[in-house]
Amino acid sequence: MSTKVSDYVLTRLRAWDVDHVFGYAGDGINGLLAAWGRADNKPEFIQARHEEMAAFEAVGYAKFSGRVGVCAATSGPGAIHLLNGLYDAKLDHVPVVAIVGQTNRSAMGGSYQQEVDLLSLYKDVASAYCEMVTVPEQLPNVLDRALRTAYAQRTVTAVIIPADVQELDYSPPTHSFKMVPSSLGLANYAPVPADEDIHRAAELLNAGEKVAVLIGQGARGARPEVEQLADVLAAGVAKALLGKDVLPDDLPYVTGSIGLLGTRPSYEMMRDCDTLLVIGSSFPYTQFLPEFGQARAVQIDNDPFMIGLRYPFEINLVGDAAGTLKRLLPQLKRKKHGSWRKAVEKNNARWWEVMERRAAVDADPVNPEYVVHALDALLPENVMLAADSGSAANWYARHLRMRGTMRGSLSGSLATMGPGVPYVIGAKFAHPDRPAVAVVGDGAMQMNGMAELITAAKYWHTWEDPRLIVAVLNNQDLNQVTWEMRAMEGAPQFLPSQSLPDVPYADFARSIGLDGLRVETPEGVVGAWQRALAADRPFVIDFRTDPAVPPIPPHASLDQIEAAAEAVLRGDSDRGGMVKQGVKAKVQEMLPGKRHRADRPGAGGS
Repeated sequence: MSTKVSDYVLTRLRAWDVDHVFGYAGDGINGLLAAWGRADNKPEFIQARHEEMAAFEAVGYAKFSGRVGVCAATSGPGAIHLLNGLYDAKLDHVPVVAIVGQTNRSAMGGSYQQEVDLLSLYKDVASAYCEMVTVPEQLPNVLDRALRTAYAQRTVTAVIIPADVQELDYSPPTHSFKMVPSSLGLANYAPVPADEDIHRAAELLNAGEKVAVLIGQGARGARPEVEQLADVLAAGVAKALLGKDVLPDDLPYVTGSIGLLGTRPSYEMMRDCDTLLVIGSSFPYTQFLPEFGQARAVQIDNDPFMIGLRYPFEINLVGDAAGTLKRLLPQLKRKKHGSWRKAVEKNNARWWEVMERRAAVDADPVNPEYVVHALDALLPENVMLAADSGSAANWYARHLRMRGTMRGSLSGSLATMGPGVPYVIGAKFAHPDRPAVAVVGDGAMQMNGMAELITAAKYWHTWEDPRLIVAVLNNQDLNQVTWEMRAMEGAPQFLPSQSLPDVPYADFARSIGLDGLRVETPEGVVGAWQRALAADRPFVIDFRTDPAVPPIPPHASLDQIEAAAEAVLRGDSDRGGMVKQGVKAKVQEMLPGKRHRADRPGAGGS
């Protein structure tokens, strides 16, 4: 029996150690689907409910495994549906390969059914490498380059295979003119800057008295070096949201997330520092970095294209984070852990007291901050966490403290709705022996999370640890946009666009063989988390939360407060709750010392 192109595609994926492909069927990839049947479903085809979810699952798999995520879709609409998830991967620098079908070569250019110019469509999202296979001899080169480029540049690549090409007999490239042979494998490398640049950076950092460090996901492989650097320089360390799991939050000098969803101590540290070191981050919001001219700054990044962005850096070091820091550390002079470091740690400790108090603020019916804060102390130390975009991301960023081998992610640069549930599903295929938790809003859950529970129901029996928990913050409001309208536009809530129907999420989960529970009182929060964490299958918790609890930014400017007040005067539908919760939450930041601690059962996660 001859080997078809479709058979060879799967053979080559297996040779690259690809063990899962997330996708959805369609006649544009019928040849590949038949090959999967002949290959005993290796690599395993994971059937999502929608191609966008397949792409998100590939992103989640890649984010939590460090390996390339692969997704597959049919021609036309299937390929189009992949795009949002693929852009999520591209903007967050995640290696993902898309394999998509196309109409037969003979029909191209004939306005045929489901014919879309995929090379043009994918030109941006897969700009690093996008090719259409028209003859068998192009394989294996096209597949190898797609996988190698995705890994090397941490980006999206795409391989388009017309339906008739999938059915052709495979023939390898020959040793002849205009044939391109190929080989497997990645070359490991860790570039480091020149000695002169390392020396200049050391001099700058040694001269600073108040050093602040900002780390992103690019520092993930350099945890020991970052910890040593923070100790030597008596520095505080803030984290971009995609780097939330790079350093544990139980280190007293780690100030947590930075930015609009960030913490007050991160904001204060950037406001007051005289020296800034950014490692592996392209954090975009310059208003949360030191004032221009206030701090001398160094950046370390292994991508020359991303160097020098966001801030007027004095020295730019292009290199691997761990390798660069290993060469930099011997040239750094140890600083005394004096007033600067003590202030960072004091501000950080006070922030967590504020978070505990804010979580204890009464709400109607449940404070969403309490929901997430209560989870913090209950989390297994090997948990995989995801948050969806929206107000859920605020509470994930501020209330969950990373420790042990915890991992966490969300849609960073694209900030798209909907990846929370598929992220943790992808994560479970990367690490089936670890528990996973997604914190999502009801808008994202209605958009696509409910359907993707069906995917969890289909596959959870194959996971060594069956725990996959989806916590829905059910406030019947597109809450983040509502608050943005109030704070940025001075506009009242526009109910036709913001109001969401109440849906029995836990009932739906139980109806498809999962488990679930609705929580409508604060007293039920801790017990619900404990029950979900002890469950023998995926579990959905439907938390009825108060939409009037404000995601106040760490700097809460007077302009924003005034804009929110103006919205009330214009007749916001929830103006009473909005004012009440906004004032109560802000007051918690003003209370001194360790008074007014949470006294609600389970508050603070205990």
